[in-house]
Amino acid sequence: MIRAGLVGTTGYGARELVQLLLGHPGVELCAAVSSSAAGQPLGEVLPAFRKLSDLKLEEFDPARLAQSCDVVFVGVPEKAAMGMVAQLREAGARVIDIGPDFRLKDPAVYKTYYKEEHHAPALLEESVYGLVAQNRAALKDAQLVAVPGCYPISVLTPLLPLLDAPLGTVPVVINATSGISGAGRTPSEGFHFPEMNENYKAYKVAVHQHTPEMEQVLGHRLLLQFTPHVAPYTRGILSTIVIRPETLFDPAPYYARYENEPFIRVLGEGSLPEVKYVRSSTFCDFGWVRDARTGNLIIVSAIDNLVGGTAGMAVQCMNLMFGLDERQGLLRGGMAP
Repeated sequence: MIRAGLVGTTGYGARELVQLLLGHPGVELCAAVSSSAAGQPLGEVLPAFRKLSDLKLEEFDPARLAQSCDVVFVGVPEKAAMGMVAQLREAGARVIDIGPDFRLKDPAVYKTYYKEEHHAPALLEESVYGLVAQNRAALKDAQLVAVPGCYPISVLTPLLPLLDAPLGTVPVVINATSGISGAGRTPSEGFHFPEMNENYKAYKVAVHQHTPEMEQVLGHRLLLQFTPHVAPYTRGILSTIVIRPETLFDPAPYYARYENEPFIRVLGEGSLPEVKYVRSSTFCDFGWVRDARTGNLIIVSAIDNLVGGTAGMAVQCMNLMFGLDERQGLLRGGMAP
């Protein structure tokens, strides 16, 4: 039985982790940290888990967590994770960080996009990017995993197999839309109900922090024009990826590598995904259209940003790290309707 701890228990992604870990047959959730609610029962702070756990939330104690847990998930906001992860690693804990602080390898790039110096740059080289389909072998021995961003999972999954295709030099144009939960639990005016109800908007155009993350994973072989949007629904990401290749080609053979991937569903040409079929699941669905009129290849992908884009990918990484069937605790379909 894997003893798991969770730092930062009340955020949206962390709540999904609690749900998955409590239902995982090979895991005992033995510690849950929340600085804002320490000393309170988990089921009182998060009523969805009443009668499912008798844990009490506790203060952050890296030495105790490292001693009592086989793995510690960190689910605190960007910039806050750096110091906590460094302390956990110093104490000897294996760590899975679901935030962005250890995804970018270059601290200068981190400073450019997150507007702060990286406080634990020595750990950047150690961290393994937790995109299972790409880094399955490396994850098995990883001591620090940086779970990808939700937008990047929806984009990188269909793009990575095409790197050796005749893609040309025209920037890949990506328009991706997330539900409001992607903004996190902390309230802000821009995502307040009266501001977002019956609204739809683009944000962080040409400066979004997931752009360098995706280009890094793609080996800087593609230039991305990434524009994120937010719409008035709770969860899920739909990404439309437009490629102008040298010649219009059939991508199907490039996706044969995904045939045995448990959580990637290649829908094929002319079959496009919908958010409702991946909601609350770990699946990434995608399909495509070849437009002979424009010469463009148009790929559409869908994930659930909180599970397929965060918690589910984190648990899949954990399963690999401890030699379990990577599907364990994750085999559930989307919630539709």
